[in-house]
Amino acid sequence: MNPVYQIDSCVLIAFFADEPGADKVSELFGTAERGECSLFMSKVNLLEIYAATWRKISQSSANDVLQRILNSPIVIVDQVSDEVFQEAARLKATHRISLADSIALAEAKTRGAQLLTCDHHEFDAVEKVEQVSFCWIR
Repeated sequence: MNPVYQIDSCVLIAFFADEPGADKVSELFGTAERGECSLFMSKVNLLEIYAATWRKISQSSANDVLQRILNSPIVIVDQVSDEVFQEAARLKATHRISLADSIALAEAKTRGAQLLTCDHHEFDAVEKVEQVSFCWIR
């Protein structure tokens, strides 16, 4: 069975800024394009990338990044199932994490995916107590 990854927004922000870990993301894109893994991202996490790019650079750059993501091998999950809703609420209530991160984590848990992230600040403590597999890009 091919690996499944749920992508946190910090991963693509690092990728587009060519920060450490960008090479690992590029490799995963190639792997996904060959059908050897699956990549998912919540539309809420996509919104984080779009808003951060708009704020830091420009609306035009945000639109360009959005199109690059939509043309990538990432499947954008634009609905929150009841199971993800309840798990994200539990995670948000239990841990000091953002709403978007609670959704990414809940998506990973319910999909049986690894959470692809570089956000140690948010997830190091969570990794110790939750039944989720993390894949760190750095």
